[in-house]
Amino acid sequence: MVASVWSQTVARADDGALRVGGIDVRELASEYGTPLYVVDEVDFRARAASFRDNFAAAFGRHGTTCHVYYASKALLTSQVTRWMLDEHVNIDVASLGELEIALRGGMPADRITLHGNNKADDELRRALEVGVGHIVVDSFTEINVLSALAQELGTTAPVLVRVTTGVHAGGHEYIATSHEDQKFGLSLATGAARDALVAAHAAPGLDLRGIHTHIGSQILSIEAFRESAERMLRLRADFAAESEFEVPVVDLGGGYAIAYTPDAEALDPARAAIEIADAVASALEAAGGSWPVFGIEPGRAIAGPAGMTLYTVGVVKHVSLDEGGERQYVAVDGGMSDNMRTITYQADYTATLAARVSDAKSALSRVVGKHCESGDVVVRDVDLPSDVARGDLLAVPATGAYGRVMSSNYNSALRPAVVAVRDGASRLMVRRDTIADLLNLDVPPA
Repeated sequence: MVASVWSQTVARADDGALRVGGIDVRELASEYGTPLYVVDEVDFRARAASFRDNFAAAFGRHGTTCHVYYASKALLTSQVTRWMLDEHVNIDVASLGELEIALRGGMPADRITLHGNNKADDELRRALEVGVGHIVVDSFTEINVLSALAQELGTTAPVLVRVTTGVHAGGHEYIATSHEDQKFGLSLATGAARDALVAAHAAPGLDLRGIHTHIGSQILSIEAFRESAERMLRLRADFAAESEFEVPVVDLGGGYAIAYTPDAEALDPARAAIEIADAVASALEAAGGSWPVFGIEPGRAIAGPAGMTLYTVGVVKHVSLDEGGERQYVAVDGGMSDNMRTITYQADYTATLAARVSDAKSALSRVVGKHCESGDVVVRDVDLPSDVARGDLLAVPATGAYGRVMSSNYNSALRPAVVAVRDGASRLMVRRDTIADLLNLDVPPA
């Protein structure tokens, strides 16, 4: 086992079974069933604290503050919200549902930022009613709608303008979010970002607080953050010179890479904090102006490595390859309904036997699901023992982010439970779907 892809309390016991949070995975599978998302609370909290402390220290060296906002799209429950509250980390949300879960978990509204490229009136209205800390406006339409709603409610909307900086970073094209030809933000290159700042500053009912960007996900290059910061701070300085108003907040987004497989690299928070803070300092010196308050959003980098998914093996097949040799197909009781990332982003994962070790020779294997798609793959290529058999438990690490939140009922599958483990105890965070849940949503014929 390679430590970089597993949460910090995962270990293999003398009998070969994995333990996480001090609990044998066989006990978890027996109590909660499989598939099962298992979240290591100690690891989750430690990663949040690492971002909080490292970025506070790095930006503190320059005399300013950097707030950490947990990106709730990675994994959000009311208990996750409580962990972030305990760890003094804020939350960003991108829907009414995420907002309500964050509020239910006790996060003060003024520590919540609302994102979204197409926010509905009821989402904006609720955000204004509860008093969220920031609303990130993404279009001129939204500036006008939010202005009208704020005036109607007799309140003021604190806004950040989302800027498309043109810096390309991250992995799959679907998660790169700062190139021109896509749905997010207002273009720096075309002048739309500048015009949006002017409009937001002038709009009644809006309080222009700053600018925001997000350049992608799974980013390893500090240079990408450096270039994006330079462009953001130049925009800020140019707008200040034109309007005599210097926005006090600059949110640099997130997208910090994690290791999904043993040979993959992760972005170290300590190194990232120092290098990003120093890059910002250089950019601010070049652009001019006073130091703003900064924000970052490391959602996946907190949740992803803290989670694993447990599966039970069903069918095992051996298939001949065109180029010679064979592949072992290991079918599990989940699949694309509980991990969409492999089929959607061609994401790589690894897997291991979870309840035993084996002396059998290894076999090139593909872990697949039970759904009616040939693309229903969980792990494309991994070496597993050739004696993998029906009833074995498999563990797939680094699934804490985007597993449960992107899960579906495809083939009327039941979405898995989410369980937190810590100090030898487990606690249900999200219960498993039941057949009754499916039938309750179905409207029978009259």
